[in-house]
Amino acid sequence: MTFSGFPPSALRLYEDLAADNSKEAWRLRHRERYERDVRAPMDELAAELGTFFEDWSGPGVVQVLGPVRDTRMSHDKSPYKTYQGAYLDLLPCLGLWVHLDRDGLYASGRWYPYAGAEVTRYRAAVEEEDGGTELAAITGRLAEQGFVLGGDRLKSRPRGVPADHPRLDLLRHRKIDAGRRQGPAAGLHTARAGEFVRQTWLLVRPLLDWMAARELTPKPREGVDDPS
Repeated sequence: MTFSGFPPSALRLYEDLAADNSKEAWRLRHRERYERDVRAPMDELAAELGTFFEDWSGPGVVQVLGPVRDTRMSHDKSPYKTYQGAYLDLLPCLGLWVHLDRDGLYASGRWYPYAGAEVTRYRAAVEEEDGGTELAAITGRLAEQGFVLGGDRLKSRPRGVPADHPRLDLLRHRKIDAGRRQGPAAGLHTARAGEFVRQTWLLVRPLLDWMAARELTPKPREGVDDPS
């Protein structure tokens, strides 16, 4: 089927989950609505995105996440996610993301390394004048287009980096998520929601290309140390 948006009841589901995230409530009140109003349209959107971005991902497909949370390492033991996510990885730890929650739709490009060596290479690339200036220009354009540059980052600054470094904000990052949001009033309940995700992913591609060109994705047998 063709993606035609998320119905208003999809957002209400996540409001209801915030109020009662129990297994009993899921079984009696939430599961059927989730399958019909959240999972089915997200599957349709994922299929369309996979076709549209086939040239980017090769044999990759847009993966849709399940609703059950992994609570093994979490202080919050609520069993069900309060969002519906999907992703397309272009390289290990580098790709595209979309999720639906009670506030609407969020789409982004992500770099999420799990080894300190990757963060070290990233900071070296930001320190390098040409590469760092290029990244600052890319992120500046994204900000003008309504993107927010998020992701795990230091509150202070990396060791040895002066407080007046021109790209200090970029050097603080250990992960990057550059995304923007579409609320219910902006076509979320229509096929325009799919166009929003497509355009977001197209706009964020230069950031991902910058990362890929500098080999900031995992290499064999790299450690998982946590750099400051």
